Amino acid sequence: MTGLEVIPRSPAILAPHEGESPRLQAELLLAHVLALPRLRLYLDFERVLTEPELERMRALVQRRGAREPLQYVLGTTSFCGREFRLTPAVLIPRPETEQLAEHAGQFLTGLGDRPVAVLDFGTGSGCLAISLALRLPNAIVHALDVSVEALEVARENAALHGVSDRIRFHAGDGLGALPPELRFQLVVANPPYIPTAEIATLAPEVRDYEPRTALDGGPDGLESVRRLAADTPPFLAAEGRLWLELGDGQAGPARDLFERAGWQVNEVLPDLAQRPRFLTAVHPPHDR
Repeated sequence: MTGLEVIPRSPAILAPHEGESPRLQAELLLAHVLALPRLRLYLDFERVLTEPELERMRALVQRRGAREPLQYVLGTTSFCGREFRLTPAVLIPRPETEQLAEHAGQFLTGLGDRPVAVLDFGTGSGCLAISLALRLPNAIVHALDVSVEALEVARENAALHGVSDRIRFHAGDGLGALPPELRFQLVVANPPYIPTAEIATLAPEVRDYEPRTALDGGPDGLESVRRLAADTPPFLAAEGRLWLELGDGQAGPARDLFERAGWQVNEVLPDLAQRPRFLTAVHPPHDR
């Protein structure tokens, strides 16, 4: 059987995922099996697949047909134009977090060429920490996560992109896991922000496969945001800034929460759908 024959048969059992057509997913799976760029398939459709290749293709299609996210099936995803390894131990990065990386990167660029320290709170796959390290050669990035398995993936990604020497990995639940003498010019966070009761209503790809610890933000989705507001100030340098990604509808409550904790909220910026999504704030030095 050739690739030209395999691809039309696969979409019948592939569920659409985040706007991707079943045929596109079939092409991506076949390209993965054959270790080829997807566009090369169009030049090689008459290639006859070996029986092991067919068996592997069938297994991957069945996994995706069972609603396992395509990114986990492929073991990789794209973030800020780069490929990152993924496993079910880490959250699949969303386009909104690419925007967070851009906002944070612009802030760091504005600090000039002097050495800076950055904290990525809840690093997961490390995509955000690594993207900032690649953008800012003068940055040392600290990557914190409660999951040891996630940190293993992040370390692999750091090695893949050649920044292992500028990323420090920390395992622990919250900023208390960090050495107390650390001071950061930037703390960036994409914390869990889905209210606990809403997780059961999510698409199977998210609800059944992505790590719950990376999704569950507590009863109102703001549990990690409260911890960041309370625990971050001692770790900020004098000019330090917090950049935070929020869930839909959380911008107002998060702003109130930070201001009550003594922060000055500089602005709340929208995502591509014009929903308030990204909060940036500073904490007066005399309060630290």
